[in-house]
Amino acid sequence: MTISIKPHDIAHLLDRFPQATCLSLDCFDTLIWRDTHAPADIFRALPGISAAQRAGAERKARKAQDLAGKGTEVSIGQIYARLMPNAKPAAREEAIAAELLAEARHCYAFAPTVELMRAARERGLDIVIVSDTYLDEEQLRTLIATSAGEDVAALIDRIFCSSTHGHSKAGGLYRHVLKKLKHTPEAIVHLGDNFAADVEGVAPLGVQAVHLEQWSDGARQRLRLEAGMDAMIHARGGTDAPSLQPHRAAMALGEPQLEDPAARLGAALLGPVLHSYDAWLRDEAAALEKAHGAKVHRLFLMRDGHLPQLIHERRSGGTAAHAAELSRFTATAAHFTDDAAIAAYVEEELGHRPQTLARQLLMPEERIASLLDGMSMRDGSLALLKESRSGAFRKATRRASRAFADRLCAHVRQLCDPQPGDVLMLVDLGYNGSVQNRIDGVLADRLGVHVAGRYLLLRERDCPGLDKLGLIDARHYDAEMLDAMCANVALLEQLCTKAQGSVVDYDEDGTPIRGAIDIKQQQSEVRERVQAGCLAFQDWAEGAMIRQGRDEMEALWRKGAASVLMRSMYLPLPEELEVVSAFQHDVNLGTERTVPLFDRKVAREGLRQRGLFYMNGAERMYLPAEIDGEGMATRLSLLAHRRFNLPFTFADFAGAPIALPVIFADARSASHRMVEATPTHDGFYTAAIPVGEGRLTVAPQFGALYEWVELAGCTFVPVEDYVSGKHEALRHEFPADPQFEGISNAGGGLLHCHSDAGVMMVPPPAAIMDQPMLLACTFRPIVHRAGAKKTLISEDERAVA
Repeated sequence: MTISIKPHDIAHLLDRFPQATCLSLDCFDTLIWRDTHAPADIFRALPGISAAQRAGAERKARKAQDLAGKGTEVSIGQIYARLMPNAKPAAREEAIAAELLAEARHCYAFAPTVELMRAARERGLDIVIVSDTYLDEEQLRTLIATSAGEDVAALIDRIFCSSTHGHSKAGGLYRHVLKKLKHTPEAIVHLGDNFAADVEGVAPLGVQAVHLEQWSDGARQRLRLEAGMDAMIHARGGTDAPSLQPHRAAMALGEPQLEDPAARLGAALLGPVLHSYDAWLRDEAAALEKAHGAKVHRLFLMRDGHLPQLIHERRSGGTAAHAAELSRFTATAAHFTDDAAIAAYVEEELGHRPQTLARQLLMPEERIASLLDGMSMRDGSLALLKESRSGAFRKATRRASRAFADRLCAHVRQLCDPQPGDVLMLVDLGYNGSVQNRIDGVLADRLGVHVAGRYLLLRERDCPGLDKLGLIDARHYDAEMLDAMCANVALLEQLCTKAQGSVVDYDEDGTPIRGAIDIKQQQSEVRERVQAGCLAFQDWAEGAMIRQGRDEMEALWRKGAASVLMRSMYLPLPEELEVVSAFQHDVNLGTERTVPLFDRKVAREGLRQRGLFYMNGAERMYLPAEIDGEGMATRLSLLAHRRFNLPFTFADFAGAPIALPVIFADARSASHRMVEATPTHDGFYTAAIPVGEGRLTVAPQFGALYEWVELAGCTFVPVEDYVSGKHEALRHEFPADPQFEGISNAGGGLLHCHSDAGVMMVPPPAAIMDQPMLLACTFRPIVHRAGAKKTLISEDERAVA
């Protein structure tokens, strides 16, 4: 009999086999699991030995064994004899001990399998381990005891290793096992994750073989991508192996039980990240309490702190976690304690919508209207700047800010009533700690407390010198890595928040006054399902692993969390993006305008016109998501560019240009020039054809070069906007109306050029322009015309183009 089970079914496996007298288990990935993506990742943690050297030595040892007619199973001693042929035996033994220590450091027992073993022992069953391994019985038993505990190792009656018997399970090892055991094959239940070894190598002998389906195909891909991301963000070396994935056991245990894609996203993305964050927060709270000798009040900043607060309450056994409604708006409003603070704010923020800045400066609405109504952005900004420098305005702002600070502090007292000397631990996703920057001094002065910010992700824009730390911060990662992660933090914020308006003020007793809810109901419903999956992960993580002898769990989970975050940001899976496909985010403080997190249509058009540089200036906050269908090469280009802040320009990405012949004509004359068409993406080119102030008719001579060509776009754009790289929504584009001579439109942008005289004539735009314009013509050659010459552009022509 052969069956397959999921990890969460392991503990009750014996209920299906009441006649069983012996439980047989594979070892690795069944009983003992690793923190790493692949077993060979451990080799990268060996002192003085590279992974390639270790793997090469094993291949040599197996080959020699095979040539000697002894099969391919070898011992670790034989491997190191090939690896260190001139070393003394003591040196080899020391190196072997280092490898076993590295294995134990990264290994743990899968809790459901241990539960199964204990159930077997209660039923009186014998328990054996049958493993394809280069370790011998003593080494494997020691590894189990070291990584899982002596009590787990004590449950095992016998261990059978392929290195000892000279055969793998697929090669007949189980025949030796049956000879040693006093059980009939039908009374033995064998569980293992490798179908070829644990089913095909065992079931033909009459043993009840059970295949452990550890992962779905989607989960395997996700873990594989996380391992690849690890290589991009973590340096190799040290005592830790690469590709650390401490969440593997929890995901294997729980993910198959989730049918909702939104819940799976929450478990796979938010689960490991916030599990790591919460464990770190609890350690930080204890450290702060010890350092200050005072009570630590945990204030989770709403709204993004909502999900971290739920997790903290779930895992902390009733420890108070307060939902503190301290927004960037209210923190800023409360910090205008002197003229310097007012001046600094205006200088930093000037250039944003002046009405919004005026409200932030607590200017009365009637004064805002009288000062700014009817003004342009520039004139309004200048008027506000002048107003902010007046003594009367500054006096009024300071007075209003002091009253605002009174109400904000009342809110904090309402939450936790801190006493002088206590610590307020502000908890937020990050990433700059702007709220703390504004009110740290206000809270310290008015409440007599110490303020400590503890963030998931911290990348400060300046150096304020405040008590701030992040689970992921500059102590662990370089600035380029932090910038790459912060660029897409909106995804995390949208998934962690709650359906609640942002606080804009407080009543005198500190009760929050909130603005309108700016999240659509459908988005809120999806987000709640995502959060349910994240909360489920916390329960799985508590019951998935049994491990001994591993300190520094914080570093282990931090690295895993960083890889999970970066993978989800830059290499998201299609089913994950489907969950958040309708998500919106607000554009600017003080406006109600929202834009999608990502837009595949804009991406497709932008890539064809400008390559990846179409993203410059975009308002959307999850840009890697919109190129998920463009292939790994494009996605990795963006990742590398962001991760390492590469100094490449559009010209560096472009390949060889095409010299496109173009006719320029006005009412008096016509001329021929060659215009450079630059390659952009997926075989497309863009020709930026100058048309002066929109008075020229231009005619690209596609027929001279191609029999078939695909036209993707044709618009007039101000030269200044085009060369600035502004986002498509901010450019002033004017539609072109191309006419064809000697070219027929086959539909879908596909053009058939009947002869080499075929041209696309584009008359000037209908509107009269007062600035230099160009025609952005994006096309893809399909069939080249036989005999067409590839003409190079002269430097003079290039300058004109």
